[in-house]
Amino acid sequence: MKRLAFTLCVALLAACGTNAPSWTVKEELQSPNGRLEAQFLIYPDGSPAYTLTFDGKDVIKPSKLGYKLIGGMDLTKGFTFEGSEHGVIDETWEPVWGEERQIRNNCNEMLVKLKREDGVAMNVRFRLYNDGLGFRYEFPMENRLTYFKVADEITQFALTGNHTAWWIAGDYDTQEYNYTHSKLSEIRKYNASQTVASAMSVQTALQMKTGDGLYINIHEAEVLDYPTTNLELDDKTFTFSTLLTPDAEGVKGRLQAPCKSPWRTVQVCEKATDVLASRLILNLNEPCAIEDVSWIHPVKYMGVWWEMITGRTHWSYTSDFPSVQLGVTDYSKAKPHGRHGANNENVRMYIDFAAENGFDAILVEGWNEGWEDWFGAQKDYVFDFVTPYPDFDLPALNKYAHDKGIRIIMHHESSSSTVNYERHMEAAYNLMNEYGYDAVKSGYVGNIIPYGEHHYSQPLINHYHYAVVEAAKHHIMVNAHEAVRPTGLCR
Repeated sequence: MKRLAFTLCVALLAACGTNAPSWTVKEELQSPNGRLEAQFLIYPDGSPAYTLTFDGKDVIKPSKLGYKLIGGMDLTKGFTFEGSEHGVIDETWEPVWGEERQIRNNCNEMLVKLKREDGVAMNVRFRLYNDGLGFRYEFPMENRLTYFKVADEITQFALTGNHTAWWIAGDYDTQEYNYTHSKLSEIRKYNASQTVASAMSVQTALQMKTGDGLYINIHEAEVLDYPTTNLELDDKTFTFSTLLTPDAEGVKGRLQAPCKSPWRTVQVCEKATDVLASRLILNLNEPCAIEDVSWIHPVKYMGVWWEMITGRTHWSYTSDFPSVQLGVTDYSKAKPHGRHGANNENVRMYIDFAAENGFDAILVEGWNEGWEDWFGAQKDYVFDFVTPYPDFDLPALNKYAHDKGIRIIMHHESSSSTVNYERHMEAAYNLMNEYGYDAVKSGYVGNIIPYGEHHYSQPLINHYHYAVVEAAKHHIMVNAHEAVRPTGLCR
């Protein structure tokens, strides 16, 4: 790995008539093949920034780094350079499953150490691969900051022009949009966000193509105990800035040193297919923390859900109850409306079809009590995830499926009441273990409870992580829907 020494440009150079650069510190890092180069810069006011070039051409022009904290502290300036550490990572690891048996993690690394006169320490770690850059902030233990709240993360991506982009609108609560293909300058025209992050915001992963045919993708990796980010565009300078999802009180991160941010990533490829084939995001995630992964396996499944979306059948069982109170409402005395999709006969038909056509499993939605008033009311105690409707014989259907070599995938629609889901999670997972269910589809449709939270805020990221960890203890695989973005919890 090339280790290029940092340059200190002092006032003496200017006094001697030399054309001094505007920065006072520069650290450089090259990719293993030498085609990508990242530069870390500090300007005279102590402002940190970075750049990225490919074959000597700008990909990211000088872009700001830092934070603004609640309480007024500005961590975008006032830093001095405390030194740097360089290293090489070159390892091969095996994913639990995927397209490849082995993945090579090969990059050059640089840790830049920064400190301010007030004792605030902030480090920036860079990892440069042949196909892109990852960088993140790290706050060490030896720090004036211990507990602090983020007002904004000031990470910029200053682009070189009005690139062509494939994007969906910035949103704090959903990704269920059709992608728009346009110039960056047209984002303001086409933005159709429901929970508006900003009229000029898009979500990651953001795919772009430059005028000379280079593909650039901006995303994030290892999002843990931190909100996910949108990207807000300044369409005069074509500079994106991170726009973190706030929590119910407007805080965009509650941090405690030592801590670190997610990785900010910039993939740079000459072909669109190389972006798809890149393993940069996986390599930046932490190794799998689960020791025994023998129970994890890919599944090809179909299920009872699309017919409900089309209106052919319903999730609910009866029209008798405009209001349901679990444990009080007596479904045994209700008159079925006759359009409940998750009934014994219909589910057996799906099991037969799955067995005859090479499927491994079927997903069944609407099997459990409570669907009559589940949506739109921000209801806390909405489902218990263990009580089936009268026309869904869980033991018999489960045996019928297993006898035909098919597993049923459990459906846990939380209706976005995360407090209720956590309240019932252990009992629900125990029920799955009892009947041999090894996979669950969890859903988060509607406005979040706790009230005022968003789907991608820090508390919700922590909830998703908790659900996955608890499921793993029961050897249950999770297919999370309307939930966490594909940034990964681990490899």
